[in-house]
Order: sequence, then structure tokens, then C-alpha cells
Amino acid sequence: MAAWRAEVARGGELIADASLDDVGRLSEQEAGHLGDQGVSLRWIRVHMNEEYARHNGHADLIREQVDGATGA
Repeated sequence: MAAWRAEVARGGELIADASLDDVGRLSEQEAGHLGDQGVSLRWIRVHMNEEYARHNGHADLIREQVDGATGA
């Protein structure tokens, strides 16, 4: 957990002065999946939240299989 928290803190430092409308560029290979090389910080943050939620959902499914409990 400490390493994850350090990565999150570092990410926050890197974007502290950025605007959500700032645009970065993807490689041509990565852009092939999106159809565009330019992505905003807003898109990146939303995408990361989606991925985080997806992984939490997967962890819930595994936990439910292990202990049989559903919900919170």
C-alpha cells in the first residue's frame, strides 16, 4: 500500500499545476486504439477512474467466490 500511495502522491504532484483541458500526445500505436493522438488530462483522469472501478469490481467478484458474501 505504501508504494501505491507514493505513486498516487507523485501523480498528484505532476499534474498539480495542470488544467483538465491540457492535452498530451499518445504514440501512434496507442492512438490507433482511440483514433486520435491528442488526449486531455480530463480524459486521462476519467479513464483512470474507470479502470480503477473495473479492477475493484473484479476484486469483489473474486472475494464473493471465496467467502460467499455479496454486497458491502
